[in-house]
Amino acid sequence: MTKVIVAISGGVDSAVVAQLLKNRGYDVVGVFMRMHKNSNSKNAKIVAKKIGIDFKILDVQKEFKKKVIDYFINEYKRGNTPNPCIECNKNIKFKILFNQLKKMNADFISTGHYIKISQKSKVKSQKLLTANDKNKDQSYFLWQLKQKQLSKILFPLGDYTKEQVRGLAKKFKLPVFNKPESQDVCFTAPRLSFQAKVGNIVTSDGKVIGEHKDLMFYTIGQRKGIEVGGIGPFYVVKKDFKKNVLIVTRNEKDLMQKELTVKNINWLSGKLYSGKCKVKIRSTAKMADATIKGNKIIFKNPQRAIASGQSAVIYVKNELIGGGVIV
Repeated sequence: MTKVIVAISGGVDSAVVAQLLKNRGYDVVGVFMRMHKNSNSKNAKIVAKKIGIDFKILDVQKEFKKKVIDYFINEYKRGNTPNPCIECNKNIKFKILFNQLKKMNADFISTGHYIKISQKSKVKSQKLLTANDKNKDQSYFLWQLKQKQLSKILFPLGDYTKEQVRGLAKKFKLPVFNKPESQDVCFTAPRLSFQAKVGNIVTSDGKVIGEHKDLMFYTIGQRKGIEVGGIGPFYVVKKDFKKNVLIVTRNEKDLMQKELTVKNINWLSGKLYSGKCKVKIRSTAKMADATIKGNKIIFKNPQRAIASGQSAVIYVKNELIGGGVIV
């Protein structure tokens, strides 16, 4: 029987994945990753018991602290706006799942991500496609996957909408069918502690108008939370870490940029791509028409609040072809 390791969080998505794969004849093993002291495996254990699959708890707190929490804080100290979910997928979830695949001599791993994998008929390589449910599509967070990994991953939820998944959970009588959506619980649950460093808030023309709490609390394009005595609105346009100054502007047009540079580019096919494409500069952004040349991305129309440290994820039609970190 084909064995698949499923990451079970205790939420509805991963629960439905485990049940679907079992119904399709796979030998399913559920794995819960304890990422911090507040991680609760209760629901995951209940789900595994209800489905009737083997269940394993892995303590990954040290790895999570080093690869995600420390990364997040260090990037902010450098003036960047990191995306912890992308790093967590690469350095925690998928890395650990593939380690388990080897240890348990399994054939596949699977998660509750909303994304599709399809095989190109001519070259026999895998490609990642956006999910049917565009509001739930999570392709943005998976641009660092490699071709050799794709052949060993199953993403069953790419063909379903969230509403359909909840319907399946209810049909399967899974106890988490009506569980509310989580909001990055794995990252927000731990308490982040560091020494705050206050400094001046300065307008783009050099006028000091207030004091910031710490540059780590602000991101490019931010409007709310800039406390300057009701003389705004102002938008964060730059963070000067050398001078510990938060630079703001009244003119939202100052946030618009026509191009960006990326580093650490990963092409899922393994081949460099140049030409027209669509690009997302943050997880909540819409795909924007662009052209990529080397590590430069030039947009057809200027984009708002491009932030260093975020990921620029590249698509051709509905295929995720690669991505990189914005410099």
